[in-house]
Amino acid sequence: MKDDGKKVTYKSLSEERKYGFYWYSGLWRVLRPLLVALTVAVAVIGLVTAGYNGIYNHYFAPVDQTDVSEIGFTVSSGQSLSGVANRLEQAGLIRSHTVFKYYCDFAGMGQKIQTGTYLLNRSMTMLEIADRLTTGDGNPLVRNITLIPGETVEDFADKLYTAGVIASKDSFLEKCRTGKDFSDYYYIADALATKNVSKRRYVLEGYLAPDTYEVYTNASDDDIIRKLLSQTEAVFPVERQERASELGYTMDQILTMASLIEKEAGAADFARVSAVFHNRLKAGMKLQSDVTIHYITGMRKMALANSDLQTDSLYNTYVYSGLPLGPVCNPSASAIDAALYPDEVFTAGGYLYFCAKDPESGELYFSKTLEEHEQAVKIYAPLWQAYDESRGIK
Repeated sequence: MKDDGKKVTYKSLSEERKYGFYWYSGLWRVLRPLLVALTVAVAVIGLVTAGYNGIYNHYFAPVDQTDVSEIGFTVSSGQSLSGVANRLEQAGLIRSHTVFKYYCDFAGMGQKIQTGTYLLNRSMTMLEIADRLTTGDGNPLVRNITLIPGETVEDFADKLYTAGVIASKDSFLEKCRTGKDFSDYYYIADALATKNVSKRRYVLEGYLAPDTYEVYTNASDDDIIRKLLSQTEAVFPVERQERASELGYTMDQILTMASLIEKEAGAADFARVSAVFHNRLKAGMKLQSDVTIHYITGMRKMALANSDLQTDSLYNTYVYSGLPLGPVCNPSASAIDAALYPDEVFTAGGYLYFCAKDPESGELYFSKTLEEHEQAVKIYAPLWQAYDESRGIK
């Protein structure tokens, strides 16, 4: 190789390939595909990024990143996802109601949006708003409260208080005790006119229909009670009133009997227990229902002592004849039907007694004669005592 400052010359082809253009050409052949791949990758990433940014800015980004002023947004009970999405866009909180709806559906959030009032702002992204509405951290407008058949007025007061719907159990229970603020309901007026009504624990016991209710968190005690009383009217329509009259009973008496049936048996035995009660009432026998003692003492005790049976209360069906002073719980529609339509076979068969078998199963043993009943009690009483002992009851 010779370099005279003007031009590089090589003595041989091998020397030229080693030091000349061929050396650069070989390197280029190696680098070229790598550079092409890198250029394509950068271009694709750029396009994807540009596309993502375009989509994000057009649909998902905050409406106004600088606007942090709070906007109250309320989701009402029963409102559809489409309705919520439309109102969010109208309030200027999201860019597209359509994208919001499809996003919530795709992410499984459609059924998770909670009722309530939320403080949102235009600096929040669409995803942040969706998350806020589905976590339910707004102030709820309504609460679902379930009154289970067989529960008492006091049970329901506990649920309402625990849910934060009522501020005071005492105030709610006092209204249920007197019932005087609800005499515009004809059946409450009738109950208030009954003998010894002032001695009832709660005049409204038995009239708060078991069901699941949507209760507004700002509802007053009167609002809540009226909602329940209206449902009682719905489950005791004219047909049931006429049937009660046919049997010679008032609505109050049927609700009282139904409350005993509800507490004494499972649904499968409702009509049979009803037949026993009807037969005993017709025969002039005391009902001797343990659940009336439970209502007085506030304790479910299977093996009742003589001192329990002798408790002096107009609710005590071991001491006083006929139906107790009033209902001992809030019965279901099924128990009301059983009170109105006792089992025909058991009625005609003259069944007068029943007792619990295994307390855990709730199964009952029915008898026609006192001798048969006493034999059953002898068999099953040890199970009752063991059940009480397992629950720490003596």
